[in-house]
Amino acid sequence: MHHVDTLIGNESLEEIVESCVQTIETPGFADAQAWKAEAPGRAIAGCFPVYSPVEVFDAAGMLAVGLAGGGNRMEIAHADSRFQSFVCSIVKSTLEQGMTGMLAEFDALVFHSICDPARNLASVYQRNFPDKRVEYIHFPQNLGVPEAIVFLTGEYARVATSMSELTGKYPSADALRGSIAVYNEVRALIRRLYAIRSEAPHRLSARELYPLVRYGNLVAPEIHIDVLTRALAGVLQREGRPRDRVRAILAGSFCEQPPLDLIAAIEDAGCYLVDDDFLIGRRFFYADVDASAEDPYRALAQAYVDGSVPVAVKHDLRISKSEALVARARAHKADAVIVLCAKFCEPALFEYPLYRRALQAAEIPHIFLEFEEKMWMFERTKTEIETFVESLLFA
Repeated sequence: MHHVDTLIGNESLEEIVESCVQTIETPGFADAQAWKAEAPGRAIAGCFPVYSPVEVFDAAGMLAVGLAGGGNRMEIAHADSRFQSFVCSIVKSTLEQGMTGMLAEFDALVFHSICDPARNLASVYQRNFPDKRVEYIHFPQNLGVPEAIVFLTGEYARVATSMSELTGKYPSADALRGSIAVYNEVRALIRRLYAIRSEAPHRLSARELYPLVRYGNLVAPEIHIDVLTRALAGVLQREGRPRDRVRAILAGSFCEQPPLDLIAAIEDAGCYLVDDDFLIGRRFFYADVDASAEDPYRALAQAYVDGSVPVAVKHDLRISKSEALVARARAHKADAVIVLCAKFCEPALFEYPLYRRALQAAEIPHIFLEFEEKMWMFERTKTEIETFVESLLFA
C-alpha cells in the first residue's frame, strides 16, 4: 500500500493515515513526477512552505509542491559547505535535495522574503543551478497601507507570467478563480478536521492529523480533497472517551517541521495537542478566499495582508502575535502552551521572549523546546513534557 490514491475507497482511517505517512516519509517526489508525466504541458514548482500562492501555480497548469525539508532520514553531505553552521535544518536539507538530484524534475523553485536564510537560499540555488527557473516573491513589510495589497497583487501577477513561460498557459482570471475555489475546499476540510481535533481530541490525534495535511504538499489538490474527505468520514464514525490529559496548543513550528515521532512523543507524554501551527502554508487563511472576485490576484493578495494567520515571519505591526497566542490558547480552552521552535530559527526565537512575557501575564503555563529535522531520539523531550504535564495535573 504505497500511495493513498491507489487505495480502493473502503479503507479505514488508520489505513489512510498510514498510507499518508508512507508517502511523506519516502524520499523523493514520485507522486508529483507521476502527475507531471500524465499529460503534456504540465510542470512542477517546488515552493518553500510558508505563504506560497499555490493557486497561481495551479492556474498556470503547474503542481505547487511544498518543500518541507528532508526530514531525519536525509544525510547532509553537500549543503553544509554552502551555509554557515548556524542556519536552520530546512534550508540545508532543501539545498541538499537539489544537490543530490531529488529536484531534477522540478521546473521551478520558489522562495520568499520570509527570513534571511530563505532569502539567501534563493540566490544560492540560482548560483548552483543556473539552468533552473528560480522565482522569488517579495512580501510587503508595511501591511497597514493600501499600497501593500497593490504591491503584492503585482508580485503574484509577475510570478504568474514567469510560470506561464514554462507551461505556455497564462492564468486567466477564470482559471485563477477556479484554483482558488479548489484550494478553498482543501482548506475548509483541514479547518473541519482541526475543529474536531479541538472539540474532541480523543477522536483524532495530532500524529494522525499531521500526515493527512502534509500529504497535500506532494499531490494535486483534487487528490488531497478526496483523501481528506474520506479521512473526515472515518473520524466522524469514531467514538471513544476523553482521557485525563493536558489540553495544549503548540506554537513555533510553522516552517521547518518536527519529525513525526516527536509529535507522537509529545502526545504520549500526556498531552492533547488541540491546536498547532504545523504546515501553516497549507492552511494559512482564516477563511475562504473570494473565489468570485473581479480581480482574483488582488483577492489572494488581500487574503494574505488581512486574512492570514500571523506567524513570526509575517511582519505585521497592526497586531500583537503574543496577544494573539494568548487569545488562541483561551479559544481552544488550553491548559498550557508548548513553544516548539526549530533550532536556529531566528524569527521564532526572537518572538519567544514576547510570548513568554504574555503567557506569564495571562497565567498560562508554558514550556519551551527546540528541535531539528534530523532528530531521531525523543526520550529527553518526552521526559521534559511528562514532567511539565505532571506539574499541571498534580499541582
